Amino acid sequence: MKLQQLHFVYEVSRQGYNVSAAAEALHATQPGVSNRIHQLERELGVPIFERHGKRLTGMTPAGKAILKMIERILREVENIKQVSAEATDEHQGILSIATTHTQARYALPLVIKAFRDRYPQVRLRMFQGTPRQIAEMAAAGTVDLAIATEAIELFEDLIMLPCYEWNRSVVVPPAHPLLACRPLTLEAVAKYPIITYVFGFTGRSKLDNAFASKNLVPNVILTATDADVIKTYLHLGLGIGIIASMAFDPDQDAPLKAIDASHLFEPSTTHLGIRRGAYLRGYIYAFIELFSPQLTRQIVDAAVHA
Repeated sequence: MKLQQLHFVYEVSRQGYNVSAAAEALHATQPGVSNRIHQLERELGVPIFERHGKRLTGMTPAGKAILKMIERILREVENIKQVSAEATDEHQGILSIATTHTQARYALPLVIKAFRDRYPQVRLRMFQGTPRQIAEMAAAGTVDLAIATEAIELFEDLIMLPCYEWNRSVVVPPAHPLLACRPLTLEAVAKYPIITYVFGFTGRSKLDNAFASKNLVPNVILTATDADVIKTYLHLGLGIGIIASMAFDPDQDAPLKAIDASHLFEPSTTHLGIRRGAYLRGYIYAFIELFSPQLTRQIVDAAVHA
């Protein structure tokens, strides 16, 4: 049994049993991947994958159990590499973060600036995606940290650390009737065409739940994955917007106006997702604490290794 064979099994399962895609991801040949997997199956005496002709279609019951063990082994191998890298030079390395546009654009810039000032030799890689994609990357070990508001809790391999709460604003063109509505109500908001986030993004479920609790059906005419796109269409006069309050700047977004709507919606919590049992290098702890000061190394360690 060789480590390379375990990598092949893991990658084939990750690629939906597509051997060609797995071979490409691993910079190997398709016959080489297939042969190594056959060798491992012969050595173990059980098939790992179900087959229809030459095509892989799934995993056998034994294969599913073996895959879980392989995932643990590969995580520990990665941890060994991280320990070695930390011992060699604790100030050099790569920090990979997966997050949404709103976090990348509005919550992270000052944190990343402070981090770069402290660790100039650490390279940063930022990936943007849907909350589910972000969580998948962290659970698979593709990135070190996931930062999102929704979907992280769906992954058992991730521990979730609450970072901060935030709420929403209703954004309108200048002189819009809602500016004179005091206090702002959901009933008043529901009278106008709304542009907001796609479902599953940036606390959208809290918005929908608020309207449903009042038996209101909001007239959502357009959805987008990030606030900048939403504001672009607001400038065109297509409707009113409901976005994260942190995503509105009164100077940069003028002449649009923001109305605080925190009394209308339940606050959302942004979480940091870390793979269970992951070895975290010193600079990762530093980044976490810069992003969320209450998350000290002791608190993070207690959660990751619980």
